[in-house]
Amino acid sequence: MTQDSALLIAPETRDGSNSRKVFIKTYGCQMNVYDSTRMSDALAKDGYEPTEDMEEADLVLLNTCHIREKAAEKVYSALGRLRDMKKRKAADGREMMIGVTGCVAQAEGEEILRRAPAVDVVIGPQTYHRLPDALRRAKGGERVVDTEYAIEDKFLHLPMAESAKIRARGVTAFLTVQEGCDKFCTFCVVPYTRGSEVSRPVSQIVDEAEKLVAGGVREVTLLGQNVNAWHGKGPDGEEWSLGDLLYRLADIPGLSRLRYTTSHPRDMDDRLINAHRDLRMLMPYLHLPVQAGSNRILKAMNRRHTTADYLALVERIRAARPDIALSGDFIVGFPGETDQDFEDTLNLVTAVRYAQAYSFKYSTRPGTPGADLKDQVPEEIKAERLERLQALLTRQQQEFAEACVGRLVDVLLEKPGRMPGQLIGRSPWLQSVNVDAKASQIGDIINVRITGTSTNSLFAEQV
Repeated sequence: MTQDSALLIAPETRDGSNSRKVFIKTYGCQMNVYDSTRMSDALAKDGYEPTEDMEEADLVLLNTCHIREKAAEKVYSALGRLRDMKKRKAADGREMMIGVTGCVAQAEGEEILRRAPAVDVVIGPQTYHRLPDALRRAKGGERVVDTEYAIEDKFLHLPMAESAKIRARGVTAFLTVQEGCDKFCTFCVVPYTRGSEVSRPVSQIVDEAEKLVAGGVREVTLLGQNVNAWHGKGPDGEEWSLGDLLYRLADIPGLSRLRYTTSHPRDMDDRLINAHRDLRMLMPYLHLPVQAGSNRILKAMNRRHTTADYLALVERIRAARPDIALSGDFIVGFPGETDQDFEDTLNLVTAVRYAQAYSFKYSTRPGTPGADLKDQVPEEIKAERLERLQALLTRQQQEFAEACVGRLVDVLLEKPGRMPGQLIGRSPWLQSVNVDAKASQIGDIINVRITGTSTNSLFAEQV
């Protein structure tokens, strides 16, 4: 669920010429996008308006991700540029505060203040509800680091945006239901940066979903580092599963589509699989990372499932929802991976037939068990294996897209396209679809016929 691209919180309507401006640059996963939105809502209560122009910002926040290689160094490089901007603004008599939030903030803590003296606040992902208070303390001259895991429920302290702001953000929305992970895969930093698994209660999730729908949202994607491990308290006092939650959310009037990500194979229970069978509004797309096709490597990764387990699970899911599209994550070049181990991965990919997938070369993460493993695979071998894997995955993605040509599908129209008179929507399988339609149709779910494909999207005509 990670990405390299930076995402910006879009500006909203100004309600006063003296408002302070905040620029939030978001790296990484959808959960960081959600977190940035909630931080923006919290800061709005203190008079901050979002801006896309860093030059006019009174506050710049970097909401960071620690999944990718050299993530911390990339943040320090960005902070160097921000330091120069802060000095330039100060020379003109303008104040600019700098904050670092997210997983790099959690991992680096005080080190950020030592290496980047221009930074005013460092806030971890479990404490960003304290950001407004941290900024007030920083304005008083204190340099604030808050990376302790919060005892209080941060979601209870975060304000929801007003309906007009929700509407301005679009007809789809993320909703975090679960954070942290207890799986401790040997390559992963999430248990150390996001902490142990925490699940929000049903009432809290339903309330937020209803407010999103009241603001015009048609599709909600439930988020979690290990989302299908969600086990929140239900209104009956019992512990509910993610499948139970999906059945409840499906009853919200006006909500048309549901999705969730990212899942672990060990947490796909019968109730969740049955939800895919029973709920037409639960989109037939599932991101189900396997990481490798070799049982020996899966054991070294501490994935706690085998390739046979995974393939049997895929068979059960497809029996419940035959039109489901599968996505996955793959790591090549994990320490000790042999040519045969890699061939096993290729064989698994061939057997599953993915509609979409993300693949990466293994890179060490300080503090994870994988960083201390011997038999590190040379970079040139990792690069060659990644190229072969990506060629296979790309071919499968293209075959899936081409199989859609001529089909009638429902598309949720989300935003204007690049061409005049064109809108962009999403297919049930999360593909971007270009179709000629009126701007007034944004938010509508229309039936289209797929007419063609490009590298990363489909073309369609209304029927």
